[in-house]
Amino acid sequence: ACVCEKNKRVTNCRVENSRCRCDAIGSGIAVDCSTLTSKCLLMKAEVMGSKSGRREKPKDAFEDTDGLYDPECENSGAFKAKQCNGTTCWCVNTAGVRRTDKHDADLKCNQLVRTTWIIIEMKHAERNTPLNAKSLKKFFMDTITNRYLLDGRYISSVLYENPYITIDLKQNSSAKSLSDVDIADVAYYFEKDVKGQSIFHNNAGLNVSIDNEEVKLEKTVVYYVDEIAPEFSMKSLTPGLIAVIVVVVIAIVAAIVVLVLTRRRKGKYVKAEVKEMNEMHRGLNA
Repeated sequence: ACVCEKNKRVTNCRVENSRCRCDAIGSGIAVDCSTLTSKCLLMKAEVMGSKSGRREKPKDAFEDTDGLYDPECENSGAFKAKQCNGTTCWCVNTAGVRRTDKHDADLKCNQLVRTTWIIIEMKHAERNTPLNAKSLKKFFMDTITNRYLLDGRYISSVLYENPYITIDLKQNSSAKSLSDVDIADVAYYFEKDVKGQSIFHNNAGLNVSIDNEEVKLEKTVVYYVDEIAPEFSMKSLTPGLIAVIVVVVIAIVAAIVVLVLTRRRKGKYVKAEVKEMNEMHRGLNA
């Protein structure tokens, strides 16, 4: 027996070829504990854990209505391009994030579209002085390469704009080798660490410490950019955005109405002037 340091959501751990291998909960697919487990298998294990009552529902689960679902995974651990919940189906990217509207079971997802760019945006608590940008960059570069095993060449930037910290992870399918961890898996581990729901066996979350000072993060948002644009229709727009669009349309219509009425008034005025001029001419001719 052995301990899977990189993933606590496993069972039946054993040593094979000097490596610790375990079966992922929910799927039974064997994972290599020397590297990160794929996001798809982690999500499936989390759903199964919730169903069996082994863990509490995360307190912030309501914040992401589309985030956690019971995914269909390939034997490699990758997401299947088409995901369903009963008779409702949708297409996902390599990060397992929905990229189309929800449809019936006849939906066709021809390919698993790759997420090539992930933007992690964090906001730290209010401070008297800004953080040291150089120290901040070094901390996140070291953390991502050492804790999450991502090759540094996939970290395109760590930007600090007080109070926002933005990390850009970029990884094209052509640049990624079989031994490289995927940026989608890195972002998932990172997000769980920041929320205090660490996937690592020791359960210790990420302690953000810049120049020996602990930094409290208030909010973390992850954005995904795919190599092919997502396919959302107007139906998927939020009510707030629809309301803004309606207001803009009404404003434009109102402006057109005013313009038409103004032109009509001007037209009547011109005609009246012409009529008066004709009468004046007739008066002069008489």
